[in-house]
Formats: sequence, C-alpha cells, structure tokens
Amino acid sequence: MLALLLAVVVFVVLGLVLMPLLRARAAGLASEHYDRVVYRDQLRELDRDRARGVLSDAEAASARLEVQRRLLATTAAPSRAARAGASPIVAALVASIMAGGSIGLYLRIGAPAMPDMPFASRTADPRVEAVAQALVRLKQRTETEPGNAEAWLEYARAMAEVNQWAPAADALKRAIDLGQNSPETLSAFGEMLTLSARGTVVPAAREAFAAALTKDPSLATARYYSALAAGQDGDSAKAIAMLQALAADIPADSPERADIANRIAEAAKASGVPVPALADGKPPTPRQSDTQQQAMIRGMVDGLASRMATNPNDLDGWLKLGRAYGVLNETAKAADAYKHAMALKPGDPAILQQAAQAMLANQPATAPVPAEAVDVLKQIEALTPGQPTVMWYLGLAAAQIGKPAEARQYWGRLIASLPPDGEEAKTIKAAMDALRDK
Repeated sequence: MLALLLAVVVFVVLGLVLMPLLRARAAGLASEHYDRVVYRDQLRELDRDRARGVLSDAEAASARLEVQRRLLATTAAPSRAARAGASPIVAALVASIMAGGSIGLYLRIGAPAMPDMPFASRTADPRVEAVAQALVRLKQRTETEPGNAEAWLEYARAMAEVNQWAPAADALKRAIDLGQNSPETLSAFGEMLTLSARGTVVPAAREAFAAALTKDPSLATARYYSALAAGQDGDSAKAIAMLQALAADIPADSPERADIANRIAEAAKASGVPVPALADGKPPTPRQSDTQQQAMIRGMVDGLASRMATNPNDLDGWLKLGRAYGVLNETAKAADAYKHAMALKPGDPAILQQAAQAMLANQPATAPVPAEAVDVLKQIEALTPGQPTVMWYLGLAAAQIGKPAEARQYWGRLIASLPPDGEEAKTIKAAMDALRDK
C-alpha cells in the first residue's frame, strides 16, 4: 500500500512539472503594439489637458507633433512573436532525472529491505511504561486508602515529576486536609497552584505561602513566590526588595540566583527604574564527606530526640522523629516515636499508617509479623477497611499463627480488589492454594 501511494505521488508531481514542457504556448503581442497603445492614450490626454486649459494651443500642438512622430515610428500593423512549441526532449530528460534521482537516493539512505512494523506490535519505551504504571499504582493507593496522608503526598510528588501541576495540587490539598500541614507541604501546594495557573500566584496559593512563612519565615520557595505575587500586584519596589533579601540569604553559588536576578530585572523594567545589582549571597557551603553528612544528620536527629524528651506532647515533633529514624533505618526507634504520636492522637488513620510502615520496614519475608504491628493494622482495618497492604499483612499474620480460615478471608477480599491477570493476584492465589494444602 505504501509503495502504491508513493508511486501515485511521484506521478502527480511529474505531471505538474512536465505539463508546461509538453504543451505548446502562444507568444504574446510584440512590444510595438503596447507602444502604440501608450501613444494613443497620450494624444487623448493632450486633448483633455487643452480642454481644461492646462496647455495652451501652441504647447498642445508641439506636444501632439512629438507624440505623432513617435507613433509613426512604430510598425503599422500589430506583429506577433513566434509560438513557443512543446519540448518533449526536455520533458523526458527532467522526468529521468527526477525519477532516477529519487530511486537512487532512497536506495542509498533508505531501508527498502526492512519489513513493516504493525502498530499493534510496537513496544513503548519501557521507562515511560514504568512511570505510567507507578502513577497508576499510586493513584489506586489513594483510592483504596483515602485517609492515608502519606499516600496523597507520594502521589503529589509523582504528578509533579511529570509536570501535572493541577492533579499534584489536588493531592497536596487532600494531604493538608488530613493533617500534613508542614511549611514545606503548604509551600509545595502553593507552588503547584501557581504553576497550574501558568505562573500567576492565585489567591489560594498566596494563602498557602503566607501560612508556610508563618511557620517558617526562612522558607525560600514561599518567599520567592510571595515576591512574585507582589510584582503581579504592581508593587515592583516591594517585589525587588523581597527578591534581594532572598538572594542575600542563599549561597553565592546557588543556581537559583540567576532566576532571582531575571525576576528583579523584570520588576525594575516594569517600574521604569534601573536594574539594581544582585545582592551578595552567603559564602558557598563547603562540601562534606559522607561521614560528615551522616554525623550532621545524626546530630540533628539526636537533637530532636532530646527536645521530645522535654516536650512529650509535641505531636508534629514525634512524627518528624519517626520519619527521621525511618530514614536512618532504625525501625525500632521509629516505631517507638510513632507510638508516642498514636497516644497523643488515637485513631488517626494517617498516624496509624506511618506506625505500621515503621514496624514492618526491613521485615524479612519469612519473619513473623510483629504482634504490635498486627494490632495497629487491625485498627487501620476498622477505620478504613479494604486497604490492600493491610489485608495482605493481616492475612499473612493469620497464616503464620495457624489460622488459615482467617487468612483466606483477608486474602479473598484482597484478590477480589485486584486485576485478575496481574502478578499480585497470582501471588495471592498461590498463597491461598498453599493454605489449602495444609
């Protein structure tokens, strides 16, 4: 089919190119004909000028004699140029060059021997497929665990990575409503709103940045967008001052300084003032070795732990400490921090979820599910039933203590919520079959 279409295109193009060469053309009138037309018009113009009084009789007579002299100098009869005949030899030569050149060029740089690849058999980029599958899994997790703030945060981060600003903002709003109102989360929510509005700092974004700066006045992202908001309100002087203060507070080698300088130049141009020199930044932070970085992190975590010992009613502090210990892979300490958080806010699904994740982190596949984790998982199941991870571990715990009927009940509900042909469903079905053999 492709070869036929290409052949039709070639014939059409050749026809358009060769048609003028294969058809005889009549030549136009000779130039003397047009000269006579011009001279006759000049004679009529002389008569009109004389009638209007523009020319005197003597002037009109003199001009008429000159025009008549030129008119008589042309030939008496209209002559025609010779007819232009057809050029079949030239046409054949052009056709040969075009056809031969096209075929030769295709044989040289084309791939005529390569078979066609049907659309159905084409495989997509595996990296793109992996990202798409990860997004689907994260979305499914938010649907099955709507009360899990961490799930919404992970989904928001993933959507931001693929420049889906509006869905990321929606996910961050859900996480904030579930209690994730740290300055960083609030600022990220405002940034996603701004990006989804094509750079306009909308009212909801301004409120988010203001709330973030109330908790952490040094937060660079919130300060940057607050300065942009001032510029969009027409207060260029305030925008420049805020951006200069931000530039002074970040390291001199920070790549963000170039964007800050551009924004200052835009604000200065809008207000008609000279562009000021960018404020000097802080000295560049010296590079640290891995050992130094670990020591710094350890010092921060130990400092937070000491603060919590003297302020045990700080819910956000216990949650931060639990996450910090999780990063350090100290699961026992992370679980203990989350226990304090659960005591301060009992029955909170998001806190329970984080506690369960800490208790099950780095758990070997064959190791028994800890009893304290089972207790937390059952609380989650009672508050937000149907979460796949919860049903899997509760079924696993039941199977490990010799309760196959209870395990099949959990896993049966789980497998009903999964695609029947997926790998997860196959794994669960194999586990249920193993229970029947016992």
